[in-house]
Amino acid sequence: MKLVYLANVRLPTEKAHGLQIMEMCRAFNQNGLEVELVVPWRLNYIKNDPFSYYGIESTFKIKRLLCLDLVYLKLFGVVGFWVESITFMLAARIYLWFRHCDILYTREAVVAVFFNKAVMEIHSLPNRLAGFIYRRAQKIIVLTSFLKDRLVKEAGLPESKILVAADGVDIQKFNIKETKEDCRKKLGLPLEKNIVLYAGHLYKWKGADILLEAIVRATNYFVFVGGMKNDLIRFSLLIRQKQLNNVLLVGQRPHAEIPYYLKAADVLVLPNSATEKISSHYTSPMKLFEYMASGTPIVASDLPSIREVLNWQNATLVRPDDPKDLARGIEAVLKNKEWADKIAKKAKIDSVGYDWSKRVKDIKIFFSTYI
Repeated sequence: MKLVYLANVRLPTEKAHGLQIMEMCRAFNQNGLEVELVVPWRLNYIKNDPFSYYGIESTFKIKRLLCLDLVYLKLFGVVGFWVESITFMLAARIYLWFRHCDILYTREAVVAVFFNKAVMEIHSLPNRLAGFIYRRAQKIIVLTSFLKDRLVKEAGLPESKILVAADGVDIQKFNIKETKEDCRKKLGLPLEKNIVLYAGHLYKWKGADILLEAIVRATNYFVFVGGMKNDLIRFSLLIRQKQLNNVLLVGQRPHAEIPYYLKAADVLVLPNSATEKISSHYTSPMKLFEYMASGTPIVASDLPSIREVLNWQNATLVRPDDPKDLARGIEAVLKNKEWADKIAKKAKIDSVGYDWSKRVKDIKIFFSTYI
């Protein structure tokens, strides 16, 4: 049985959706499907092979189709994006016209314009036009219960058409044998300090700025792994302005290194902001599940989206957008090792239920009527 994953993305990409798409393709393949990932042939400053970049075994095919890539040049704004999207979809329509496909899977709303049947994965609330397009989809996968409720109420989609499936993690990748000390030596991190670590982009809705404010109230060593160039420059300026000497900006790292960074920390922080719906209700961040699988205690914002996975048994929850409460939560974990070990162990156990393979099995059962 063949599944084609149609993804209008630059691959590889430093953004999280690239990893999510590759992990899903790997998991679909491991669950018995022949998988082909179809992407546009786009200009890319990342020259690595996608499989090596993401640390994923080459078990499925990646097909690149020609399109008019104006996005990379950044000269035409939204018009350039739509030109690239439409030319890629036309190329995909022609390519798939002559090839057998049992299941068409995608995260692109525009796919429904060009294809009659598709299984769609939705990560944010669509506008009214997109809602009309999603009604053409055969099945829909969403990340949170809130997003499902909104699609039912605002887009008029039947509940039976929508499956809630949180993001996932490769459990084996994060089950490393190295100790915390081994990981710190490997990464050149201080051995004697308490390390508080954040992994991910430095967007404001992800709460990275709130964590930076919390640093003023703490004396530990803070490590930020990830961030786009502009955000790293902005953060560097803020750190200098605040005269913080206990902060390390690592920047983007290969995903294969992330398990070692998470294992090297004493506390992992997920400080999502409540100011935007994507953060408070829609998101299911992959780093959350990677945090859980690492076995390192978590301090996270108490938000509806996060509450679908975390609770007081597997994490320490703090008020969102409150640097003082975030600092308090971090200190509470560092000062109470028994509690920290307890929630970290529970989170690691819970992470097994979010393995990519488990997610794909649930999705396969859900779209079985499609086949």
